[in-house]
Amino acid sequence: MKFQDLVKLYEKKKKQHGENAFQYISELLREAKELHKQDWFKSPTPNGDHEQSWRAFKGKNLEKLILYIIEDEVEKLGLKVVDGNMIERTNSKNLSEELNHVKRNLLVDYGEFGSHLPDVDIIIYNPKNYEVIAVISSKVTLRERIAQTGYWKIKLSQDEVTKNIKVFFVTPDEDKTLSIRKPAKKGRAIVEVDTDGSYIMSEEEIEESDKVKKFDKFLIDLKNLVYAKRDKGQKS
Repeated sequence: MKFQDLVKLYEKKKKQHGENAFQYISELLREAKELHKQDWFKSPTPNGDHEQSWRAFKGKNLEKLILYIIEDEVEKLGLKVVDGNMIERTNSKNLSEELNHVKRNLLVDYGEFGSHLPDVDIIIYNPKNYEVIAVISSKVTLRERIAQTGYWKIKLSQDEVTKNIKVFFVTPDEDKTLSIRKPAKKGRAIVEVDTDGSYIMSEEEIEESDKVKKFDKFLIDLKNLVYAKRDKGQKS
C-alpha cells in the first residue's frame, strides 16, 4: 500500500461527505488497514508482524495526508506549506534559498550545544519574507507526543525570532484524550496550557474550547491569524 492509496480513500470520503470528510479519518484508517494487511500478507516482513508494519505506515502517512488536505487552502492565503521532516533531514546546502531561510527562522538556540529544529511535521510560512506562521505536529493518538509539542511551544516562545510562531496539534484522537474538558486528562491539560491549540479529525462529539476544536475550524483560525498579522503590518 502507498500514500496515493490513502489519497484515493480520502477523495472518496470527500465525494460522500464534502467538507466534512475530515470527520471520517479514523474510518478511512480502518479501511486502509485492511488494504495494508492484504498487501503485507503477500510479502510479510521477516521476523515482523502486520501491526508493527501498519503503525509505522499510519504514523508516517497521516502527516502527509494532513498536508495534502490543507495545502490548497493554505496557498489561497498566500502562504506555503512544507514537510517539516524533509527540512530537518535535508542538508542546508541541498535546500532552496527559500527553504534555507525558513529553516533558519525556526531554529531553537541551545547556546554552546548548537541550534536545532523543533520536531514538527508541517511548517506553514510566508514565501514573501520567509516568516514561519505556524507549525503542526500530528499523531493518531496523543500519548507522549503532545508533551513534546508543549515543550517546543515553550522553547519557541523564548526567542525573539520564533516567539510568534503558533504551535498546533492535529489528531483523530482515537483514544479520546481530548474529548472532555473537565475533568481534563493530562493530554488535554497540556493542549490547553502549553500549545496554541489542537484540532480533532473525528466524528465523535467533543467539548470544544478556545484551544480544542474540530478540524473544520483550523482553516478559519489560520485565516484569522493571517488577517490579524496583515492588519498589524498595515498599522505599523
